[in-house]
Amino acid sequence: MFYHVKAYVKYQTRTQKLKDIKSDFIRNFVSTCFYDKSKYVEYEELKKYRKFLLNHKGTVDMVDFGAGSQVFDSNIREISKVARTSGISAKNAELLFRVVRHLQPSRILEIGTSLGLATSALSMGNPKAQLKTLEGCANTQSVPRGAFESDEFSFESERIHFVNTEFSSYLNTEEAIREPLDFIYFDGNHSKEATIAYFDALLPTVNDNTVWIFDDIHWSKGMEESWEYIKAHPKVTSSIDAFQWGIVFFMPDLEGERCIIDPQPMMISRVM
Repeated sequence: MFYHVKAYVKYQTRTQKLKDIKSDFIRNFVSTCFYDKSKYVEYEELKKYRKFLLNHKGTVDMVDFGAGSQVFDSNIREISKVARTSGISAKNAELLFRVVRHLQPSRILEIGTSLGLATSALSMGNPKAQLKTLEGCANTQSVPRGAFESDEFSFESERIHFVNTEFSSYLNTEEAIREPLDFIYFDGNHSKEATIAYFDALLPTVNDNTVWIFDDIHWSKGMEESWEYIKAHPKVTSSIDAFQWGIVFFMPDLEGERCIIDPQPMMISRVM
């Protein structure tokens, strides 16, 4: 936690204003997605699903394949507490919805379903998209799978493909790179080695309009090092550091900007 706070203080000294972004595309992306104050009707469905999890009385026997938990000391975890402490925040879920709504990707991959809070935002952002979401723990993934397939929520469940798999095993298969992907949200194993391995493995799926988002890029020294590797890769044409997220673009005609933006109150909730 101390490293995270120290990284945030450093980050705040380097942020740019919107007017300082040179690329029209990146400036429009930031303005439309990060600074949009509209109250979209889809937010109500996101809130409804979050409330369902926060009020859930059950537990889940969670197998953690990632970098480990700083909150839980047991694998038997209350679903409500996992939703409260480990999932994407409500503000960030709305932001993720706006990003997908703006980009309208046709094929989406999520690495790390967890309880499906980000999955719900990805699905609502473009209900017509084919969304594949990977989770190593079958017990955990069964919670959103069951909820999404019920009549209680209006998610396009037939377009959401839940895959129970260990991430590195799946990403080494031909299926993982068979089709181009327009959008990937990385929120799985938050270690340097795993993040770089996932990035390298999925590069064959990139097309000119692909956008990738990496969660928790300042979570640890290792994650910051993985972010430096990613944004410096020759296939990455521009990047945005929004502290909680690192966003990379592959469009050939972008100007090679490496933006550091202040997301205002949107994404700061997990710092302190």
